[in-house]
Amino acid sequence: MERKRVGEIDYLKSVCILLMIAFHLVFFSEKYPLAKQWVYTFHMPVFLILSGYLMRIEKPPREFLRAMGWIFIPYSIMETGYVVMSAVLPVRDKVDVLSAGLVLDKLFLHPMGPYWYLHTFLICGLTYYGVFRGLRMRLVSGLLLLATVYAVLADVCHVVSLPNAMYFLAGVSLHRSGTMFTGFFRPSLYALVPLVWLSADAGNLDRFTLGGMAIVYLVVSVLLKIYAVIPLGVKRFSDYIGAHTLVLLVFSPVFTMFSKVMVPYLSFDPTGMLFLTLSVLLTVFGSFGLAWCMDRLGLSPWFWGKRQMLAPFRKVTN
Repeated sequence: MERKRVGEIDYLKSVCILLMIAFHLVFFSEKYPLAKQWVYTFHMPVFLILSGYLMRIEKPPREFLRAMGWIFIPYSIMETGYVVMSAVLPVRDKVDVLSAGLVLDKLFLHPMGPYWYLHTFLICGLTYYGVFRGLRMRLVSGLLLLATVYAVLADVCHVVSLPNAMYFLAGVSLHRSGTMFTGFFRPSLYALVPLVWLSADAGNLDRFTLGGMAIVYLVVSVLLKIYAVIPLGVKRFSDYIGAHTLVLLVFSPVFTMFSKVMVPYLSFDPTGMLFLTLSVLLTVFGSFGLAWCMDRLGLSPWFWGKRQMLAPFRKVTN
């Protein structure tokens, strides 16, 4: 049975994925480097906390591994394509010499582009399952062991980033302690005051500092308060986007790369806002368009492991 979705969580996911798309647009992000640094302090940490919080390890091993396998398949296809295209196109992370060894290194150890998130998700998720389902550890000892394993994977094996793994662990800790996400992150507009104060110091714009962690908490608190007052139509939109972030994460690089074609035609706008708007719309509707085509052509079972990836809009109530 499909897990009941939580509107506030889908809303947070939608905000974070749209920010990810926006600041992967090089033409736009280079115009606003401080804004990029601020957004990078919290948007992926929120994603990782939610990933750890939402991951369910109650499934039998075969079912859990099957679910993770259907994350690995789109990840491996798109990561391989990204590496190959980086050897052909004039991109920032240029691949000089393409080889099978390089592709395997990027696929299993050091991914390129936004696909690092799926790589981290797979490694952290499989490790989480092994500790709590395989070894059947209790809460405190299991969390300590998981933190130790993540530290080894980061500092010794260099296959994940320690800050990323720790944010995933924070989500796991919330879930396993029985703490409701919206109970721990309390909605509040008053959080704007310390948020502005902390954000004014560039030293806090690092997700693995105390100031950066506080910014993550405060941003979520403010966003949850905003969710309570936004119109129903906006909730419906964010609900749909949040329910399909995997589609946007997987396909967005195709369209953020393609959006560079628009730069010469939109350079008359010094703010870059017109480019941002058109590029984000292109990326969102283009990504959903690709997923829709795959559904209609019967390719989704082979790519996503689902008969249909895009679900219809569901009813949202206040």
